[in-house]
Amino acid sequence: MSEHPDLVERRRRYIQRQIALHKGDVDVQFRGQSPLGSGPANRHGMPRLPIGQHEVGNWPVLDLGDRPAIARARWRLDIGGLVENPMSLTWEAFLTLPQVEDVSDFHCVTTWSRFDNRWRGVRFNALAELVVPRPEAAYVLCTGYDCLPGTVVPYTTNLSLARAVESDVLLVHTWEGQPLPPEHGGPCRMITPKLYAWKGTKWIRSIEFLAENHRGFWEVRGYSDSAEPWHNDRYSSR
Repeated sequence: MSEHPDLVERRRRYIQRQIALHKGDVDVQFRGQSPLGSGPANRHGMPRLPIGQHEVGNWPVLDLGDRPAIARARWRLDIGGLVENPMSLTWEAFLTLPQVEDVSDFHCVTTWSRFDNRWRGVRFNALAELVVPRPEAAYVLCTGYDCLPGTVVPYTTNLSLARAVESDVLLVHTWEGQPLPPEHGGPCRMITPKLYAWKGTKWIRSIEFLAENHRGFWEVRGYSDSAEPWHNDRYSSR
């Protein structure tokens, strides 16, 4: 079901209420702290269900209210910024890259988690190896084809390069053996299993390597830069 055009403003107000109500979960200092959650350890040694999350069997749809229809024939992935070998990949070129399959969990900042998703796609770190980030590159900014309704403001999100190149961060085109559904970012989206899922850009169209952190769409509206689920790292006061 499509969300109303004022979704972004309603969510922004919700985020601000959460920041006011839960000051202990804002600007979280998690370095050196044990991960929090419940259930048996996952493959990374974390409790399977992060703190503040609940398991769901479906896959809820969340977006800005804009769901672009991107034909594979016109899809492009531009990779640039502080790299030695910038490139623009067509769909055909993307599919010639080494393809991997992985099973990972999906944690949404709105408190639900979906376990054991089967993905197929390309590792982010394989793309990084192709473009060769310069030594000063420390962050990435990812941009989607979707925009804030009624504007040309695109969806963006920021990650540290160290998090982006982890082996389970993928640009996926297949979910559960089928093409990635358009409402979930098909034909291609990024997934970030160890971070909240808004860090995985839907309908991804560009990746820019940066020396300094550049906050993305939701980050400037109150969500955390670091987005660590096992530390309840959801919000920022900046």
